[in-house]
Amino acid sequence: MTSSPQSIEITNSRKTNSVILTHLKEGKVLFNVEGKWTLKEGLPLTEKIEDLFQSNDIKTIAFDTNQLKEWDSSALTFFLKLKIFSTENKIEFEENNLPDGVKKLLNLATAVPPKDHIEEEEVDRPMLSRIGERSIKVSRSTVEIIEFIGDASIALVNFFRGKAKFKKSELRLLIQDAGADALPIVTLINFLIGVIIAFVGAVQLEMFDAQIYVADLVALAMVRELAPMMTAIIIAGRSGAAYAAQIGTMMVNEEVDALNTFGFNSMEFLVIPRLIALALMMPLLVLYADFVGMIGGAVVGIVTLDISYSQYLEETISALSPMQFLLGLIKGTIYGILVAIAGCLRGIQCGRSASAVGAATTSAVVTGIVFIIVASAVTTVIYNILGY
Repeated sequence: MTSSPQSIEITNSRKTNSVILTHLKEGKVLFNVEGKWTLKEGLPLTEKIEDLFQSNDIKTIAFDTNQLKEWDSSALTFFLKLKIFSTENKIEFEENNLPDGVKKLLNLATAVPPKDHIEEEEVDRPMLSRIGERSIKVSRSTVEIIEFIGDASIALVNFFRGKAKFKKSELRLLIQDAGADALPIVTLINFLIGVIIAFVGAVQLEMFDAQIYVADLVALAMVRELAPMMTAIIIAGRSGAAYAAQIGTMMVNEEVDALNTFGFNSMEFLVIPRLIALALMMPLLVLYADFVGMIGGAVVGIVTLDISYSQYLEETISALSPMQFLLGLIKGTIYGILVAIAGCLRGIQCGRSASAVGAATTSAVVTGIVFIIVASAVTTVIYNILGY
């Protein structure tokens, strides 16, 4: 150990604050923080403190803040740098004698480790260890999803029995948000999808002089697959993300805990209204998207392919049947329920920080889209087996 003075005092330029480093036995350093530690007064030079640390065998850092008169974010920055330095150099950081406000802010600032540290730890671990941990997370997530669906099913049964407790006014607002308020974006996306399908089909069908069948292509593609799927993806990014953010914020503010404390079933109060809203609105949105998409295809057919309005309409009607619409509406309803489940699930699973709300929102969108794609594949196979 390099020899060092028993005490070293470092002050700012105005001499209005100082820190006295006292070297105790067994590598312990006591920081006596005195004066006004504010941005206005200025801080002692921290470079000198770092130089002292590099030249001495320091094992523990302790503090005495009895003479600290005032402090603001500048003092917090000083203590935070010391804590990070201590962590990186494996030095014990005793924060017992720090002001309560400083301790709370330090804990908040260090609650989430830096991203680069997480990535380094992930890279350093063996591949089999990472695979095993991911497998465990997937299995736990699957169990949580099943449990959530079970709880939601029980709450839904209570709803149909008239025993579910929730705000009727909130259900009306959720229906409006998932229905009428979503019409502009649903209109734009599905109209453009109809236009794109018509253009793509026209390029191929013109080779056989069969442009008239663009109407069949657009009608069947929109009604059977594209309108339900695209509408569901829009709703997943719009309503599903909103549900996760709303419930996640309630988790952060401990409002969900308060509901449970007062005897309300959070599943009935929060999940069921959102589930019902999307289950009711998605078939209507899909039906609307069907016609908007066919209008987009008609614009291309009439304007660029020289197909008359009556010809296009007649060909569209001949290509469709009520069963085709019904199959698409069934898919849309399933997608809506899955989007609501994904959004509410990620909201309930949200942590207790602001960053957790953002992560829950992102996860809700990703989960909802995955649910939609998987459900689309499953329902398509079932329809094919049944001969539809």
